[in-house]
Amino acid sequence: MPDSPATGAVRNPELLTIYCNDHLAAATGGIELVSRMIGRHRGTRHEGPLESLLDELREERAALRATMGALGLPVRQYKLAATWIAEKLSRGKLNGRLFSRSPLSDLVEFEFIATAVLAKRAGFETLRALGESDSRIDSTLFERLIDQADGQHAWLAEARRDVAAQVFGGRAEAASDAADT
Repeated sequence: MPDSPATGAVRNPELLTIYCNDHLAAATGGIELVSRMIGRHRGTRHEGPLESLLDELREERAALRATMGALGLPVRQYKLAATWIAEKLSRGKLNGRLFSRSPLSDLVEFEFIATAVLAKRAGFETLRALGESDSRIDSTLFERLIDQADGQHAWLAEARRDVAAQVFGGRAEAASDAADT
């Protein structure tokens, strides 16, 4: 008999709890990082897209929390707190300057958030697929969030290339574009 969408069809709910809490914690860290990036890029061409990204990240975190609630999965506050603290500690990374901000910090932050968006997208794919067998998960929502993540990554990749060119020189073009020339 084929599997049909049902309520409570989650296999290994304890593992799903860990998985969702890890993604929720990462979302919290991403929101903190992008909030800081907005302050750094105020008045630049990156400010508006970063503010839009922040709004979308908050929406995504709320969607994940709501999905966890619908599934009856507990939120592990200690993971959220640990991620918040880790993001604050990451500000002390050694990027070649001791008393001032290094231009390398901008590049590292854009690289990090672009990579995090890909990981988040993978989580959305997992939840969308699970929604096909558990009606408590809104697969349509996660399909929209996947598309949103694709747009986020496209912009972040472009911004990252731009920042890399500002820091090191060279042209701000995608590798696929450079290969075509």
